[in-house]
Amino acid sequence: MVASPGGPGGRDRVRSLVGFGVVVVIAGLLALGVWQLERRAWKHDLIARVDARLAAAPVAAPGPADWPAVSRERDEYRRVEATGRFLHDREIPVQAVTARGPGYWILTPLETPGFTLLVNRGFVPQDRRDPATRPAGQVAGEVVVTGLLRLTEPGGGFLRANDPTAGRWYSRDVAAIAEAGGLGATAPYFIDADATPNPGGLPVGGLTVIHFRDSHLSYALTWFALAAGLAAAVGIVRRRR
Repeated sequence: MVASPGGPGGRDRVRSLVGFGVVVVIAGLLALGVWQLERRAWKHDLIARVDARLAAAPVAAPGPADWPAVSRERDEYRRVEATGRFLHDREIPVQAVTARGPGYWILTPLETPGFTLLVNRGFVPQDRRDPATRPAGQVAGEVVVTGLLRLTEPGGGFLRANDPTAGRWYSRDVAAIAEAGGLGATAPYFIDADATPNPGGLPVGGLTVIHFRDSHLSYALTWFALAAGLAAAVGIVRRRR
């Protein structure tokens, strides 16, 4: 005789399936919590590596032979320096909002022996976008630039795509800026110039914001709490049967 779905055998099967599903859900929640703890350990290691880079003496900006190996994990925020001449006639203003208010980052190609790289020379307010309003800052001749290596920011900003044709830039997209400026062999990164003052006071360098949000522990505790809550609820239900 086969037990009907509503009979004792059918109810037992349903309970078994529900129990199995609960175990799977609890295991999944625990796995998410462990994953967040692993991410937290990775984040802390990254912060330690970045702190070490910021404290180290600057090294030469990577040349063409090293470009394939440049990565965010290994090189972001590394202190570097480069010697060359600014191509001021090809500078690009990129919209920015900083602690000094809205304005622009001024990205200027630096022509070095063998290759070109983009330098974010710093911030200018909205009314100083035109280089004619800050002629003293258009430094001529050979210069040495020291700053932080940054990786390209492709595409644009939040809900705003870069428009090279119209000259509207919302992110520091190295490849697109190099193509728009006809720069040729250009490094796949840019340099955020340090706080060394520019003649005339503009652009203002040294405004790089380095912040790593560490919310992994709170996420992990949330997943563990959900798992514990679900397990406790199942235990209460079983005790009441």
